[in-house]
Amino acid sequence: MAKGQQLEVLNALDVAKTQWYHFTAIVIAGMGFFTDAYDLFCISLVTKLLGRLYYTEVGSKKPGALPINVAAAVSGVALCGTLAGQLFFGWLGDKMGRKKVYGITLIMMVFTSIASGLSFGSSAKGVMTTLCFFRFWLGFGVGGDYPLSATIMSEYANKKTRGSFIAAVFAMQGMGILAGGIVSLIVATAFENKFKPPPFKVDPVASLPPESDYMWRIVLMFGAFPAAATYYWRMQMPETARYTALVAKNAKQAAADMSKVLKVQIDAEEEKVEKIGKSSNQSFGLFTAQFARQYGIRLLGTTSTWFLLDIAFYSQNLFQKDLFTSIGWIPPAADMNAIREVYMIARAQTLIALCGTVPGYWFTVAFIDVIGRWWIQMMGFFFMTVFMLAIAFPYHHWQQKENRIGFIIMYGLTFFFANFGPNATTFVVPAEVFPARLRSTCHGISAATGKAGAIIGAFGFVYASQDPDPAKRDHGYPAGIGKKNSLFVLSVINFLGMVCTLFVPESMGKSLEELAGEVEVDEVEDDHRSSA
Repeated sequence: MAKGQQLEVLNALDVAKTQWYHFTAIVIAGMGFFTDAYDLFCISLVTKLLGRLYYTEVGSKKPGALPINVAAAVSGVALCGTLAGQLFFGWLGDKMGRKKVYGITLIMMVFTSIASGLSFGSSAKGVMTTLCFFRFWLGFGVGGDYPLSATIMSEYANKKTRGSFIAAVFAMQGMGILAGGIVSLIVATAFENKFKPPPFKVDPVASLPPESDYMWRIVLMFGAFPAAATYYWRMQMPETARYTALVAKNAKQAAADMSKVLKVQIDAEEEKVEKIGKSSNQSFGLFTAQFARQYGIRLLGTTSTWFLLDIAFYSQNLFQKDLFTSIGWIPPAADMNAIREVYMIARAQTLIALCGTVPGYWFTVAFIDVIGRWWIQMMGFFFMTVFMLAIAFPYHHWQQKENRIGFIIMYGLTFFFANFGPNATTFVVPAEVFPARLRSTCHGISAATGKAGAIIGAFGFVYASQDPDPAKRDHGYPAGIGKKNSLFVLSVINFLGMVCTLFVPESMGKSLEELAGEVEVDEVEDDHRSSA
């Protein structure tokens, strides 16, 4: 924007006091994110059950487990869908508008959640293939939610508390992970009380009641409810003023929408919008030298940090249950019936979520507009490196029975600092530092790069963490470098995250237009003085 062209409607949003509509926006965008996390992470609670249901061999001494390639596909296919969805819907959000695309992603999530739970087939392969197909498209819908939720929240927020608002939307991810654990606990308790199956080693056949096939379906289908519940409210939200004014160039509509929301009279300023549209700063695209010059380093910073963080974050999250088993928090599979196993895995994940995951998110909400994004991210990567090394060096010490609680505390702390750290800030910053017409696209690119890291974490870690000793390996897996060495690799990745954070700008306390270089600093200050 040229000098003196900060739009009144955007200035009004920037300096608005925290109001009711801010909270409704957090809840509406946050419920989408709650569903995303539930859908992505609930699969790890039921993969052991799927193995027992579809891959138990008659007369085997061990309960069935998913074959190596099926386990990787079931856990990771939704992440592949998410990556594609982030790129596609991120781009579409800048083309069609945030609100329209937001409705599409939600409908997609509702239908594919239900369809995942209805995966049928005459053979194990048939069921797994259908499940993977629907989970891919579920991931595709979830992927669209990332750039759109962040962009909508950043464009609605005032500049003083913008970081906290975007982080609050993201914090719903923690609630979604927690909800996945709680739903699984309730379902498992109900089924166990009804059927009371014996442990596998007592009676292999009776330990797996045929009705337990309904359990994983109920857990997966539950994800449709919160998404469906917020559809109406999502459609009532007006399009963001920044999109309407700066991208769609409809000053009248932007002023009318925000006058309603903010309950103040705002002038349309149509000439200003026309002038902004003609400015050379508003015309270059993503694949241009000018974009590379102005925003290239930022994009490198937001993509690389998210990529490195997700390798560490997802490899930890998706394989929690393996870690829990190896330190004896979950008994050996043969000592439990199928339903009990779901209960034990869900209990362990719920405890980690309650003690480490959820508090970390809310610490970010509280401090992001006090300490700033950059310091929180740097500190988070630093402590993740420290705690992973602290688990890896004395790994055998942590495996002793009497040191279990210490291990869980260390493991919980790595999660706490992931969430009071880069897991939250990598989501917030890309929604703030790019121009309005490319904001959703750039957030989608950053998020998709992150998901590429998640796929490496999820698929790579399955193989890497296998023990070199065949007796300690999961059935059918090749030798890996073991869990201890995998943790060393992950701490190096976290250290690289600290290095890449140097490319990320601090965005605290500035308006979105100022951050994107669409308006000059002194002019924003002039505007604030005049509106004060």
